[in-house]
Amino acid sequence: MTAEELLAFDRRHIWHPYSSINSTLPLYAVESAEGVRIRLVDGRELIDGMASWWSVIHGYNHPVLTEKLQEQAGLLSHVMFGGLTHEPAVELARLLVEITPDPLDLVFYADSGSVAVEVAMKMAIQYCFAAGKPDKKRFLTVRSGYHGDVFHCMAVCDPVGGMHQIFKGVLPEYFFADRPECAFHDDWDESDISSFKKLITENHGRLCALILEPIAQGAGGMRFYHPEYLRQVRALCDQYDVLLIADEIATGFGRSGKLFACEHAGISPDLLCLGKALTGGCMTLAAVLATRSVGEMISGGEPGVFMHGPTFMANPLACSVAHASVQLLLDSNWKQRISSIESGLRQGLAPCPEFENVAGVRVLGAIGVVEMKDVVVMEEIQPAFVEKGVWVRPFGRLIYVMPPYCMAQEDLSLLTTAICEVVAEQLSQ
Repeated sequence: MTAEELLAFDRRHIWHPYSSINSTLPLYAVESAEGVRIRLVDGRELIDGMASWWSVIHGYNHPVLTEKLQEQAGLLSHVMFGGLTHEPAVELARLLVEITPDPLDLVFYADSGSVAVEVAMKMAIQYCFAAGKPDKKRFLTVRSGYHGDVFHCMAVCDPVGGMHQIFKGVLPEYFFADRPECAFHDDWDESDISSFKKLITENHGRLCALILEPIAQGAGGMRFYHPEYLRQVRALCDQYDVLLIADEIATGFGRSGKLFACEHAGISPDLLCLGKALTGGCMTLAAVLATRSVGEMISGGEPGVFMHGPTFMANPLACSVAHASVQLLLDSNWKQRISSIESGLRQGLAPCPEFENVAGVRVLGAIGVVEMKDVVVMEEIQPAFVEKGVWVRPFGRLIYVMPPYCMAQEDLSLLTTAICEVVAEQLSQ
């Protein structure tokens, strides 16, 4: 199949994420990938600033992960997890329990990040039901959040600025506190917690859980908020007997500069959702970690079992490569790498605030964000980045990057230079 034939068939028959079948957006065919570079079928190479939506933290085609996949495929590629278990699932769970904040010590495997959030929400509802509090089945969250595209998850994504507002009236309607305005490095302002405090104080009798993205909000706005907000949220949840669900699908495994973003505030959730970087981007896999008290309550009440069971739960291939990926991260100098990327992003994106079309620039760990004053025109900006040899996928008013942790400073400089150049070129259009 030629490149033209491949693209023509794709456009005719394949529906891509967040796209129309009548889309005029550019589409690029990938032949292979190595390290931090994506090779297109026409021979061009692009420095990947997206780590394939936060997941490919070690770079593409890492020999350790490739070898682990091949080894596991020769032993056991899949087996149902109902009534059976296997070493990859056990070893991965052992490692996750070891590295996540205490007292999280139960692991439930899921297929993807969105499903992990769905699982955690179901656990919270079932926990309260088993505790004899069936009226506690509502959720509290904060605006500008994003928690996935599965149906119930959409109900806790930002209801106005989020991507799912067309489902209003169909999705359950929950409670949304004002988004935290104190940025990560700002002085703490006590008024920042007032909206959340008011909602949980007035509605805790109906609330089973709070769900939020710790410290770094993702696709709902790419914002970084003050750790004190998270500390006070934890204290209020404890005070009013409301479970805390930490959605670390995007921030887990070092992205924010800590292994888990909760560590910036020194807190631990009751339920922790992990995904994306869990397998180093090799396969889809997610996990929900729960405290023993949550597990015992669900298991001790009606119906006595947790009501969820995916067909491909704890897939051995995925568990095996996930264990290898997490161990690869732990054995590396990942803190130094993240710090180096953070410094490179700050330096490289420093010219952007001077441009009239830029509303602001923010960096935390291996996350860099340029917020534009106007919504970007994807038909124009995407080809501009490709022409400069980088892969960046903006949305809305946000041009953001989260590079693989193995990206060298030279490539990071090429990436940030391309962003600055494209932003400047947008002024003249």
